[in-house]
Amino acid sequence: MSHIPEDHPRRESLILREKLVEDFRKGIVVPQGLIAHGRGECFDYLIGEKTIEPAMKAIRAAAASLLMASYPVISVNGNSAALAAEHIVRLSKAIDAVIEVNLFHRSERRARLIAEKLAEFGARDVVGVDDVVEGVPGLSSDRRLVSSRGILKADVVLVMLEDGDRTEALRRLGKFVVAIDLNPLSRTARMANITIVDNVVRALDALIREVARLRNHSRGSLENLLKGYDNREVLAEAIRCIADRLMHLARNPEEIEVFEDLHKEL
Repeated sequence: MSHIPEDHPRRESLILREKLVEDFRKGIVVPQGLIAHGRGECFDYLIGEKTIEPAMKAIRAAAASLLMASYPVISVNGNSAALAAEHIVRLSKAIDAVIEVNLFHRSERRARLIAEKLAEFGARDVVGVDDVVEGVPGLSSDRRLVSSRGILKADVVLVMLEDGDRTEALRRLGKFVVAIDLNPLSRTARMANITIVDNVVRALDALIREVARLRNHSRGSLENLLKGYDNREVLAEAIRCIADRLMHLARNPEEIEVFEDLHKEL
């Protein structure tokens, strides 16, 4: 990994980029994944590179749904493994979830590399490598290939950095889908039952903490929390957060320090 100065103002973001590049070289991440990450970074700028309140509402509901699940499954692709393998494994242990590799650009080698990376952080039995079947009707991509011990059996599926057609297909199969997606306008965000509009690392970290906080709550309490959640309204709140932040910066240009300094240099 390239050296990133400790005092760099966007150090965390640059570390994530380096992780992606490193795992691209290993064959875990595909070129398309690098492009997708850049698109997500754009939305992260718009929300201020922090966990906004609508995301926290979604995280609380997501934690409740995962704790109530009979058979939760965490779906992992190359980008999510590169960025958050440790967090994925920690969450899987916290909620006793199966981890499944599921890829749009699939090869047996790539699936195995992802499983091996997760195993480095303590994942015990990653499915979706050599045990997949055509289990998601209506999809022509390799996303249709799922494990009979994973997504095919799941009642709740957590997806990250996802493509919207599979989220929609999973909903048609009767799965309850929790998505982490920085873009509140994406099909994934709109089709999921719960959408966490946040960076995947921040979201998983907060989700792990929320699972721990809610663990001893009664099932009735968790059900009430979930009943009070409206994904459309939460997405609308996320969009309002972006709009309000942009309007605030437009009205208060002195707060855009980086651009002011650059203007003075020019």
